[in-house]
Amino acid sequence: MQQLSFKNRIASNYIITTALLIFVVFFVIFSIVRFSVYVKVNNDIQNEIAKHLKEIEVKENCVLLVREEQWKQVQFNKVDVSPAFIQFVDELGALVNKSPNLKKKKLTFYPGAINNELFDGKLDNISVRQVQVPLYQGTKIIGFLIVAMSLEDSKMVLNNLFVILVVAYPLVLLVLFFIARFIAGKSIKPISSIIETSNIITKDNLKSRIPLPQNRDELFTLSKTINNLLDRVENAIEREKQFTSDASHELRTPLAVIKGTLEVLVRKPRNPEQYKEKIDFCINEVNRLNNLVDELLLLARFENQKQSLKMEKVSLNAVFFDVMSRNASIISEKKLTCISHTQKDYYVTTDAYLLCIVINNILTNAVKYSKTGDTINFDIIEANDKIICSIADHGIGIAKEDLQKIFDQFYRSKANEHPEIKGTGLGLSIVKRLCILLQIDLEIESEEKVGTKVILSFSK
Repeated sequence: MQQLSFKNRIASNYIITTALLIFVVFFVIFSIVRFSVYVKVNNDIQNEIAKHLKEIEVKENCVLLVREEQWKQVQFNKVDVSPAFIQFVDELGALVNKSPNLKKKKLTFYPGAINNELFDGKLDNISVRQVQVPLYQGTKIIGFLIVAMSLEDSKMVLNNLFVILVVAYPLVLLVLFFIARFIAGKSIKPISSIIETSNIITKDNLKSRIPLPQNRDELFTLSKTINNLLDRVENAIEREKQFTSDASHELRTPLAVIKGTLEVLVRKPRNPEQYKEKIDFCINEVNRLNNLVDELLLLARFENQKQSLKMEKVSLNAVFFDVMSRNASIISEKKLTCISHTQKDYYVTTDAYLLCIVINNILTNAVKYSKTGDTINFDIIEANDKIICSIADHGIGIAKEDLQKIFDQFYRSKANEHPEIKGTGLGLSIVKRLCILLQIDLEIESEEKVGTKVILSFSK
């Protein structure tokens, strides 16, 4: 079975609810009209009873009309005006007298009917509203006054009203369905825009966005949320394209250098020293390539958020000295001095392995960009419920306009001015990603030819 469209489902649900409401309204209207009609008839009958009880008297077990000729004349004149039928019967139901408008007909006496209670009866084939009022002499019932009024006009009105409501009911629902369908179509127009926009979005076309509705309702929020999602997807894909392009370029460079060196090496015989020199150069390039691959894999792993954290209590002092010992050879080679200013051992709860990568990349950069004989300072202080760790060098520094770009992958500030300093441009990008993952506040202060200071803030 084919499902209804969303627009038709909204209209159908609206009509189902409306149908129940209209049914209740029509039922209430019909009930009120019927009640009003019966109240009117009942009041008229009660008025007739009160009037005719004043026109009779009981003598010697007989019901006598006061001024009988005058009563008949009045009743005769009211035949076309008053629909009331009057009849007097004795205690057994035998006819005593009746109003002229009954002509040859007579009202039916119902022995089982409750006295003074109104009920529906029949006058031949005519529906009437009837009441039987007992007439007493002392405590003995000597007869009954029967008053009835025709219900034909009232039932005709009620039947006509019923037919009108029954006919109008489906027509009203049908009209409301098309109106609801039209309104629902206009209401869900943003959804159509979402569908159209989604159909034209591909990996090569991520610029399209959903037009925002004028009304700030749920559809506005949905459209805005999807647009934000598309922005994030577009940015992620652009970063991935840029990352792939930069990674390809960075990987291609050392491979080209190695290939060129080996091609030069095999062109003609060389002495052992020349072979050793070129092979050592190629080994250094291979090591650089391995380091680049490791950093790319590390970035990709945290980009996909597949790395699980192993949180534990870690000594910042111990991490710094461990990283410094691992870089001892290059520190010694450049004759650098590492000075630690800490008043005590400071502990933070974090992932020890990832924190080591962060500190190692920062310290490696400090060593790389420091001049021979410089000093690297490592400080830890407590301030405002935070433990603040800083690593400062007195190297070449970073230009002010480059400070916002240094966390971009493969970006190296003024790399052409310092060709002797090798690097991949991934170190600070990795530091930034890991700091976000470990919830460490990262800040860099730098000035050209003065030095760079990297500040890490840990929550206690």
